[in-house]
Amino acid sequence: MKIRIGTRGSKLALWQANFVASKLKKHFPEIEIEIIKIKTKGDKILDVPLAKIGGKGLFVKEIEDALLKNEIDIAVHSLKDVPTYFPDGLGLTAIMEREDPRDAFLSVKYNSLNELPKGASVGTSSLRRKVQLKLKRSDLNIKDLRGNVDTRIRKLEEGQYDAIILAYAGLKRLGLENKVKQILDIDIMLPAVAQGFLAIETRLEDKKTNNIISTLNHKESEIRAKAERAFLKTLEGGCQVPLAGYSEIKDGKLYLTGFISDLEAKRVFKDKISGNLEEAEDLGINLAKNLLEKGAKEVLEELYSEE
Repeated sequence: MKIRIGTRGSKLALWQANFVASKLKKHFPEIEIEIIKIKTKGDKILDVPLAKIGGKGLFVKEIEDALLKNEIDIAVHSLKDVPTYFPDGLGLTAIMEREDPRDAFLSVKYNSLNELPKGASVGTSSLRRKVQLKLKRSDLNIKDLRGNVDTRIRKLEEGQYDAIILAYAGLKRLGLENKVKQILDIDIMLPAVAQGFLAIETRLEDKKTNNIISTLNHKESEIRAKAERAFLKTLEGGCQVPLAGYSEIKDGKLYLTGFISDLEAKRVFKDKISGNLEEAEDLGINLAKNLLEKGAKEVLEELYSEE
């Protein structure tokens, strides 16, 4: 049997595809695996912030098209890039064990966010990161930053920025932990919904492939992802909204924190909820509804109307 893995061509995406391939080979040594690189809209437009070109789905659509056309058998994604709605016939078959979902602070001269002098330039194109930076350090100059991980680090090292913020999971997967000066704790910067998860998407009717892929599913990660994605889906949030969500499982309970803000970090809504593991999706939905009732609804309506 042969499994064709569809992936973006970036260094990180290829690491992820090869990681999945190695896990499959370990469990099913007889399987032949081919990795097929696919260029997505998000890979082609590199000079515009993601929020301005549509956000969610930018790194996924062309890969899903290849799945539907039977050009590939599975797609490997960073789950935070995957929309909460799937084309007919497609769905997630496995969510792998979560990597550390926190954000990382990188700088040549400074060792932490607190060390940055007033007016220092920080690079990120994520509205979620921009707003949370403003809440912690309103005196910083936050500038847009696009490109793959290597490009972003090169721009930092060339002196275009005093610091940049990247997902720690991606840096760790690429063996670049030595570039990290500080891992930003959850209370400093709440992660993006589903940050740190690898997800495998397949054709739902492809039972043979799905039986194989389902062996890679990590149950605890699946529960956490369900809660966070239900939160996101209820808010219909994309990259054009400063929104964060993070779940933890402790002592058999699921704890979920959600965050929404306007672009100026003036109206900020944050709340927590907890419950049983089997209530994961309901907890996500209820947390979203709580934030909407507290006033986040008006903020979201304004952001979507501007869009």
